[in-house]
Amino acid sequence: MTPDDTRIAEVLMDLAHRRGLGRTFCPSEAARALAEDWRPLMPEVRRVAAGLPLCATQKGIAVDPVTARGPIRLGLSP
Repeated sequence: MTPDDTRIAEVLMDLAHRRGLGRTFCPSEAARALAEDWRPLMPEVRRVAAGLPLCATQKGIAVDPVTARGPIRLGLSP
């Protein structure tokens, strides 16, 4: 069963707040917390992250988490 957007958002924001301002995490950490078979959740995790007060970066540059290709990091927006 796929977690709903609310649950995904809760996990993303919990990870972000636990890391704190200025620290980032990989979206796969949220996906792994939500499901044993986490890889299929990655597009949903990125989509939900795009609507939250999180900043997505790739090699230190801000990117759109939905359209970015390759690994990204998420953190609290300053």
